[in-house]
Amino acid sequence: MYRERAASLIPGATAVWARQAESGAAVRVLPDGCMDLIWHDGDLLVAGPDTTALLVPGRPGDRYEGLRFAPGVGAAVLGVPAYELRDRRVPLAALWPQREVRVLADRGAALERLIADRADRADRAGLPDPVREVVLSGLRRGQRVPELARRTYLSERQLRRRCLELFGYGPKTLERVLRLQRALTPARRGTPFAQVAVVAGYADQAHLAREVRALAGLPLTELLAGG
Repeated sequence: MYRERAASLIPGATAVWARQAESGAAVRVLPDGCMDLIWHDGDLLVAGPDTTALLVPGRPGDRYEGLRFAPGVGAAVLGVPAYELRDRRVPLAALWPQREVRVLADRGAALERLIADRADRADRAGLPDPVREVVLSGLRRGQRVPELARRTYLSERQLRRRCLELFGYGPKTLERVLRLQRALTPARRGTPFAQVAVVAGYADQAHLAREVRALAGLPLTELLAGG
């Protein structure tokens, strides 16, 4: 059972979510460019940005609550460059003072409210990040790295370094991850795959199929069927 709602207290947090495992089946987590702060069984864990799908094992009755940060936001709130957390699950106690983590862990249900103060400090320190905004908006419009570098007044090497700090990966990988998420929305509504490829920005349906298998670990048909 899974539910989520829009986050309202923290700039750049997209959702507060909860999941309770009804069986021992693993859950496939797809890369989306986001970072999550997850409460489970009295512990807090940071889920970094993924480059490929991750199968998360579970036990019947396991309960999770999480706070999802939009791409490029979590690193500033957590105080850690995103590339250090890429494809990793790290205890929050390894990043923050243990006393602060204990307070949060003891009150997992109030995670959004308790984390809001730190997020507010990050906001005053420079969120929204102008490079983040330019990169995300540019990639959605299909702009390439040279154009993004020009718009951010950075060299291509500097832009890649900033993207690693903000998102956990360079702009080309970020583009692939965001494009996958764009494709999944119409695909789940039953849109024909050839049309999904056009809408999401793939060269053709074969390109869509290769990218879904590479990032999600399954063909698109199996993924949509709940694989």
